[in-house]
Amino acid sequence: MMAGAGEDLRALFGAGVRAALEAWPALQIAVENGFGGVHSREKAEWLGGAVEEYFFRNADLELDEVEDFLGELMSNEFDTVVEDGSLPQVSQQLNTMFHHFQTGDGTALKEMASSITQRKCRVRATTRTTARETEDDADSVEDMEVTATNDGAAADGVCPQPESSGPDSQTIKEEDIVEDGWTIVRRKK
Repeated sequence: MMAGAGEDLRALFGAGVRAALEAWPALQIAVENGFGGVHSREKAEWLGGAVEEYFFRNADLELDEVEDFLGELMSNEFDTVVEDGSLPQVSQQLNTMFHHFQTGDGTALKEMASSITQRKCRVRATTRTTARETEDDADSVEDMEVTATNDGAAADGVCPQPESSGPDSQTIKEEDIVEDGWTIVRRKK
């Protein structure tokens, strides 16, 4: 591989990493809601470089190592525990892109970054707080509502749509929150 081609591949890999992270809903929510403090956007930009460097320093990474690294970064930098199942997906994308980088497949890197960018969803989370009075104090319950819209060119409904709030959807009712703060979880009927 020639030096110029190596630099081009490295730049393509970096662009792919940034595309994957920018399309990651958990990171979008953390940045937009300032979970990383006033410098959340700068942290997100730094995260791309940190992930890129992590791959270059550890050429033979397993998927679970990448998941652990991303999870640790999200926890340390954004005070966020990612439990939406997206860590394995993002880790797999990053691993695949790094494999293309290692094999010198610039075309596959470009296609993958382009595909991720086209499927990118814009998510927005809003909190809703409800309060109910008890004998001594007011308990407050906070939940988060997430909505997604498609920012990319994909028209095949890739972005998940929020569930309807009809009678069959699972919701937490006031009577399901017991005295000590625990929530009773019921099965759908």
